[in-house]
Order: sequence, then C-alpha cells, then structure tokens
Amino acid sequence: MATKITLFCAAGMSTSLLVNKMKEAAAAAGKDYEIAAYSLGDFEKEAPEAAVILLGPQVRYALAKLKKEHPDYKITDIPMKMYGLMDGKGTLALAEKLLGE
Repeated sequence: MATKITLFCAAGMSTSLLVNKMKEAAAAAGKDYEIAAYSLGDFEKEAPEAAVILLGPQVRYALAKLKKEHPDYKITDIPMKMYGLMDGKGTLALAEKLLGE
C-alpha cells in the first residue's frame, strides 16, 4: 500500500498544483506515494489516514495547536519559499525527512 502524504491548506486549490508537482517528483524517483490536498476543515476526517501531514503557509497558524492535539502525527509546515516556487521535489523531500526515509 502506498504511503499517504496529506497536505492541508485554506481551500485545497493552490495546493493541488503543488501535489501534482510532488507526484511528478515521486514518479521520477520511482517512489509510490499517495499524495492529496484538502481544506484544513477536513483535517479530522483526512489526517488519521496520513503517514505525514504538511500544512500550507496559509494555515501555518494552526501548526502548534494541531501538534498539541495530535502528538502522534508526523506534521510540519511547508516553508513559504518552497510553496511559492511550487517546489514539488523539495516538498517531497521534506515529507520523506519527516517519514524518516
């Protein structure tokens, strides 16, 4: 089964472009990940399935609260520059670092 990397942002729109870039980077590296983006409002529904959770810069404010509420989740935020550049390869590396790969 593919490792699930889940991104959360304000509405899930701009982040879907980054998801596509991450999927391209994963495919180029021969890695099998399930990568998807959701609105932060879907966190409680989607997060339990995720191996790693990345927050877009728009919802970075929620990071401390989510880490406190879910200490067992592997969760971090995507740096603004990486997000702004739609750096799929860099964002994938960030997720893999969190996964310990």
